[in-house]
Amino acid sequence: MNHTTEATSWSVAVDRAACIGTGVCVSTSPEHLEIRDGKAAARATETGPAQYLLDAADMCPMAAITVTETATGRVLAPEE
Repeated sequence: MNHTTEATSWSVAVDRAACIGTGVCVSTSPEHLEIRDGKAAARATETGPAQYLLDAADMCPMAAITVTETATGRVLAPEE
């Protein structure tokens, strides 16, 4: 599902306890995610919409990345 035009601000959270550090998220969305101490981390907790950030959250094998609309709190990714 493409949400890139539905919100002006998204929040990004990484559950570092769940992350296993595969790096697939970073290779998909390096502008938003990075590896710190062997695990994924958000470069910023708030960002503008970007489809590749949703893709990165959906690709995470541990579902450790959550993207939400900042204004509403609606979860955009990962998709259930």
